[in-house]
Amino acid sequence: MTDSTDKTTHFGFQTVDEGAKAGMVHGVFTKVASKYDVMNDAMSFGIHRIWKDAMMDWLAPRPGQKLLDVAGGTGDVSFRFLKRAPGAHATVCDMTESMLVEGRQRAEAVGNPEALDWVVGDAMALPFANASFDVYTISFGIRNVTRIGDALREAYRVLKPGGRLMVLEFSQLPNDAMQKAYDLYSFNVIPVMGQVIANDRDSYQYLVESIRKFPDQETFAGMIREAGFDQVKYRNLTMGVAALHSGWKL
Repeated sequence: MTDSTDKTTHFGFQTVDEGAKAGMVHGVFTKVASKYDVMNDAMSFGIHRIWKDAMMDWLAPRPGQKLLDVAGGTGDVSFRFLKRAPGAHATVCDMTESMLVEGRQRAEAVGNPEALDWVVGDAMALPFANASFDVYTISFGIRNVTRIGDALREAYRVLKPGGRLMVLEFSQLPNDAMQKAYDLYSFNVIPVMGQVIANDRDSYQYLVESIRKFPDQETFAGMIREAGFDQVKYRNLTMGVAALHSGWKL
């Protein structure tokens, strides 16, 4: 692993020590866990559900596959995966225990807890053996990772040969006018929603800022290739508000 001593990174628009970021992100998601799914619906007007379904359409889950859903939180993507892949198994890995607790409760409510494991873990140092999974997904989580390259290399390590990576993340719109309009909404509306719905403006201010700090589609595709993946492609969703990136371990 890279030594983070005296190195800095961004936490939203703040510059912080690398060693401090994970704890700060953990604090954000611990605070918002109980309202996380409600806020996702409110912020995106429910469109995140369409994006996740588009992710599953491109991924095309197959029966019996083993999924690792990193930063999987309350299990939204894992539930979709299991619905489409009879006999499959999903491991939800997240650094925030309170998010996993919410997910476990959902699994018990729908009656399929045996198909899911819930593991506290760091995307940059996954607690799994080499070549353990058929599919690795991460949705709206990789922008919160301190060293994205480390997380992508870990994804490559834990995937079996022939395994697939798929990343769903907020991205960049194709022209300045559209981006400006989206930023006006993001910075002026989403933190207010966070205050009203989750009683937490600061966490959602960070989440908006983290979107703007994330690399554009082509830059991120290059990072995936650098981690070892082949056949790297991406698709824009809602004109680039979000993007799906796909890569294969060949």
